Amino acid sequence: MKPASTLDYRAASRRRVPRFLFDYTDGGSYAEQTLAANIADLAAIQLDQRVLVDVSRIDTRMKLLGQALAMPVVLAPVGLGGLHARRGEVQAWRAARDAGVAMALSTVSVCSLHEVTQGGGAAPWFQLYLVKDKAANETMIATAREQGCPALVLTVDLPTPGARYRDVRSSLTGAPGLAGMLHRGCQVAARPGWAVDVGLLGGPVAMGNLTGLVGAKAPLSDYLGWIARNFDASADWDRLAWVRSLWPGPLIVKGILHPDDAALAVQHGADAIVVSNHGGRQLDGAISAARALPAIMDRLGGCIPVMADGGVRSGLDVLRYVSLGASAVMIGRPWVWGLGAAGQAGVAHVLQLIRTELE
Repeated sequence: MKPASTLDYRAASRRRVPRFLFDYTDGGSYAEQTLAANIADLAAIQLDQRVLVDVSRIDTRMKLLGQALAMPVVLAPVGLGGLHARRGEVQAWRAARDAGVAMALSTVSVCSLHEVTQGGGAAPWFQLYLVKDKAANETMIATAREQGCPALVLTVDLPTPGARYRDVRSSLTGAPGLAGMLHRGCQVAARPGWAVDVGLLGGPVAMGNLTGLVGAKAPLSDYLGWIARNFDASADWDRLAWVRSLWPGPLIVKGILHPDDAALAVQHGADAIVVSNHGGRQLDGAISAARALPAIMDRLGGCIPVMADGGVRSGLDVLRYVSLGASAVMIGRPWVWGLGAAGQAGVAHVLQLIRTELE
């Protein structure tokens, strides 16, 4: 039976991918209160219904930072998203491009920016995490320029990774050495289709944008350890200005929740922001994006485009954010669920569902 909603794809993905991978994407930090609030607060927004208005022609197209989009939707950057299907980010970008929406490729994607763009044509946006090695940041920014990325997305709400209990329980991060390998191995063995598609035929299992820093043949655990040691907890607003000096195109700052920070982002060169709490994966107890958005819209007064993410499960949720003033909406987990369940076709169908619901 074909999935009827993004939550159907969530269930299908859960049946297909190993538990440690599903929980990594699906879960939040600590008690997951902010993750739950993202969903509940967005769903609580009530829409005014008016009737006897001609809706025979509906046009969801829009322009964002000079880029034409078929609807106000962007595939959010998702770390390790590409592990959900063979060379997954390549498949996701093809689906996004065919659907006429943008995609932000994560710094910690499985497929490198070069791999995703090697087929030619348009390039995705590139999402950047600040690391301690400034030369590494400069190299990634330069690569994004060379590959023709239309925008750079600087994520600022992960100075240090949040405590994610699901990852400990699944042994993704909680059990080093042989015990962890055996636990993860059992989870892989329980998903033979994924094991063949991704584990056997989909290598290398790495973070493609970081192979020059960690090593092309390093195990995934080495990449996760490198991230924990090298994300720059000292980054401040001067670092945003520094990134601005290196990047000539549209610069998007992702991870804003406070109106004062929104204003500071504009002062330091942001062309757009994303109101986001990292999908409830960082500071648990933080305000939901739906609650944070109105005050930020009031503070900025429309001087730059404001996007939002968090809790989106349908086209109605996209409409809710747009009704609060968002120019566009980033979706993360739903596209990964589609990828995990059915590869490129799954991502394409998720986007089709969202567009139909939005219309």
